[in-house]
Amino acid sequence: MANDEVILTQEGLEKLEEELKELKTVKRKELAERLKLAISYGDLKENSEYHSAKDDQAFMETRILILEKMLTKARVISSDNMDSTKVGIGSTVLLNDLEFAEKIEYQLVGPAEADVSNNKISYESPLGKELMGKEVGSVIHVNAPMGVIKYELLEIKI
Repeated sequence: MANDEVILTQEGLEKLEEELKELKTVKRKELAERLKLAISYGDLKENSEYHSAKDDQAFMETRILILEKMLTKARVISSDNMDSTKVGIGSTVLLNDLEFAEKIEYQLVGPAEADVSNNKISYESPLGKELMGKEVGSVIHVNAPMGVIKYELLEIKI
C-alpha cells in the first residue's frame, strides 16, 4: 500500500464526508458571524472574542484541508471482497481476554477512523497488527506496557 493512502470503511468515508460538509457550510457561517460580532466590539488588539474566533477559524480551515486531502487519497475497503475466514481491514472480531476471561469486540479500521471508545482499532495498532490474517481459534499475543496480553479469536464478522 502507498504510504499516503487513507484506508477507510464505507462508514468511515461517509463520516468524514459529513464532517467536511458540516465544516464548510454550517461552521464556516457560524464563525463568520462570530467574527463580525467580535469586530463590532472595536479595538482588535485587546479583543479576546476576536482572537478566539480567529484561532477557531484557523483550526477549522486546517481541519477542512486535512479532510479534503484524506478524501482524495481514500481507498474504501468493501466487504464484498473480504475473506470471512481471516481477519482483515473492516472485519469485526470477537476476542476473549485469556487472563480475565472477558469478551470484547473490535472492528479493524484504518488509522484515520480508529476510535477505541467505539471499539474501532487501527490495523496498524499492536493488536491490529497481530490480528491481521488470523483465523478463528488463533491465540494472539500482544506486547503491552504491563506485559503480554493473550486473546483468543472467537469470531470474525464482516
